[in-house]
Formats: sequence, C-alpha cells, structure tokens
Amino acid sequence: MFTAFEEIILSIMKMRNDIELEAIIEDYLKGKLTPEEHAAFEQLRNNDQIVDHKVVAHKVFLESMAQYANILQLKERMDAAHAQIDVETLASELRPHPSKLVKLWKNNRSAVAIAASFILLTMVSLYSIQSNNKQAGTFEAMSKDMARIKTTQNSLIRDIKSREANKNSNNNSNNRARFGGTGFAISGNGYIITNYHVVRGADSVYVQNNKGVSYKVTSFYNDPQNDIAILKINDESFHRLPNLPYAIKKGSSSIGEQVFTLGFPKDDVVLGDGYVSSKTGINGDTLAYQVAIPVNPGNSGGPLLDNNGNIVGIINGKENKTDGATFAVKSKYIMEALNAIPQDSLSRRVTYGKRSQLQGLKRNKQVDKIQDFVFMIKVYNNN
Repeated sequence: MFTAFEEIILSIMKMRNDIELEAIIEDYLKGKLTPEEHAAFEQLRNNDQIVDHKVVAHKVFLESMAQYANILQLKERMDAAHAQIDVETLASELRPHPSKLVKLWKNNRSAVAIAASFILLTMVSLYSIQSNNKQAGTFEAMSKDMARIKTTQNSLIRDIKSREANKNSNNNSNNRARFGGTGFAISGNGYIITNYHVVRGADSVYVQNNKGVSYKVTSFYNDPQNDIAILKINDESFHRLPNLPYAIKKGSSSIGEQVFTLGFPKDDVVLGDGYVSSKTGINGDTLAYQVAIPVNPGNSGGPLLDNNGNIVGIINGKENKTDGATFAVKSKYIMEALNAIPQDSLSRRVTYGKRSQLQGLKRNKQVDKIQDFVFMIKVYNNN
C-alpha cells in the first residue's frame, strides 16, 4: 500500500508533470515535508536518477538565488552608507599637502619600489596558478561543415546510390549537405539519437547507413540543454532494423575504463579507441565525460561504448587546444530523453542495464555488429 504522498508522486511521474514535481522538490529542500513524506521522497531519489538530477539542479538554483539576494542586500546597505558620507568634506580634510607627498617619496623611494615589485610578483604567481587549474582550451562541437569538404569519388558513388533509393524523396537529397554528424539507432522502427547542435536550425535532415543509402527523417524530440535530439525515419524504402546489439549502461563509468566510438568524420565509418580520462567535461561540467579519443568534425552524435558493448555516452565535442580531450554526454541523459517520449512509439527499443549481444566479442566483431545501426547525419539548409 502506498501513502497518499507516495501516490501523488507516482501520479506526477506518470504524467511527467514537472511543475508539481518542482514544487515537491522545493518543499523537500526547504524542510517542509513531514518525516514520512521526506522518507518517501528520499526513496524516490535513490530509485530514479532523473528525479535525483532534478533535485541537485534545483538545489543549485536555490543557492544561486540566495547568493544573488545577499549581494543585492549588501549593495543596498553600501549605497545607504555611502549616501550618509560627505565625501567632499572628508577628502578636503584628509588629503595630504603636495609637499608632504614629495618628501614621503624621497625618504621611502627604495622601500616603495621593493613593495611594488613584491605585489607585481604575487599577482603574476596567482594568475599562473589560476591558468594552470583551468583548462586552457574551449569547447568545440564536432559537427562537420560538409560544404568545405571536397567531394571524393567515394561520396559521388554514395550520392548515386542515395538518389536511386530515394527517387520519391524531397529534392534536397540531391543537393550537397551543409553540415553533418553521426547518429545511432535507439529502436528497430527508425528512431535515431544524435546531438541537438548537429540538427539545430535544419530545413531538412537525412540519415545515411553504412551501405550509402539515405532516408528522410523528421525531428521528433529536442533537448537543447543536454545537447540531445531524437530523429524519426519517415521513408517508405526503410526496412525495420533487427534487435539492437548494444544496451544503454546503467550507472557511471570509471576513470581508466576502456571505451570506443564509431562515427562519420569522413564518408566511411571510423573507429576510435581510448579510455575515460575524467568523470566531468570541460571545466568540471557534470553533463559529460572526458575521454582520451581523437575525434574530428563529423563525430558529433556518435555512440561511446565500453568493452561490453554498453552505450556510456554520446560524443558531442572536444577541447580545441588539447589533442585527445573529447567530451561525451553521459548515458543517464540518453535515458532522460527516451523516458520523455511516448514509450509505445519505440519498437524493439534499446535495452537499459541488460547484457548486450556484444559482450565477450573482440573489437572487430563488435564493430561488425554495430555499424549497421550507426548513421551519417546530413543537414540541409535552403539559404
């Protein structure tokens, strides 16, 4: 039997009513819940990563608001104190006579020079420490500007195949894509996940499989905050995919854990191998892992997998001043996106926290099984 409070929480989670959930989270953080309600909500946090993430985010928000309020109050008190001070009178009374300043400088010239040198050295040291503690580079998204890439013989062959397979598709498929990236299947009936920045502002989007065949897709779900987008293949020539060989990892990955990715920085799928080098992204961003895998424009949206064939993240960028410092959105945010769409939409959905078909296989065999489920993303803009 559930208590009345637990039933309210369950109904909110079923309806995905974020407003009511935020209200309960705020009462929880401010200590307004009864002991029974508090215990029930603690249990919910332990069982649901999405709720726990929302609690942490709301706590940070409330702390930021409190800090801002304190700053405003301090500013008001300082303004009030300043208004009561007669600055001109004090300045005239306390200002030293110019002759005194000249005499002071002559008598203490050496001491002042030494003090100034010490202050300058201290400032340089502090700046150096801060620079060393902060990552020098900036985040660079790994979507590919395909308009700048010279057409190769291989891409011409693929375009011919795409036209033959999509004679009834939109005329945009015959044009050169402006931007590109990578995506991978999350269901057998044509749902593809990628980065939001790859498809942002697109007039039309196509996906191309490893055989060179393109399919028209539509945007189904967008999460700009976590840089996730879900696309749906709407093409009569598309045939349902078999059971997905990989699963989404439950829990976090450890530093040093071996990982690999597949993506389309060029016309053919490319394998990248490496390891998790940090549990946070650039400058401590908890949204992403940092992984030691070299990537290039076009890798954005590609799957990041562990040795057992579990999806641990989505490649979405790199640090532009450091080789091999790549970032990947964590798998928990993939699950948030999947849980935010109607579950009856996904047929043969990717499993979560279960054994994948790739476990125990050598890397080349894993790649053979995965590459049919990884797609090149082609983005077209009319202007």
